[in-house]
Amino acid sequence: MQALAVVLFPVLLMLFALAMERFEVRLNRVGVREQEVQEFLDAASSSEVATLAAEGFPHALARFKTRRRRGGEVAEDDIAMLDDRARRAS
Repeated sequence: MQALAVVLFPVLLMLFALAMERFEVRLNRVGVREQEVQEFLDAASSSEVATLAAEGFPHALARFKTRRRRGGEVAEDDIAMLDDRARRAS
């Protein structure tokens, strides 16, 4: 029985290491760079911060990048969305 454990342990350890490597590669692909996070925190509007709180960072970053492409203005629907969320929270 001990001989079986001696043979199986290294094999199982290698399989676990390979699985964790695949998981890490997938996480790195989905992740966000530190520079993007810092830029978001420095220049995000209140609607983008509300999106961060409600839907998570990927959605908030997408909204931030869209605003930057449009030239930086805050859309009327963003203001209306913030008013609706504030009313629901009260």
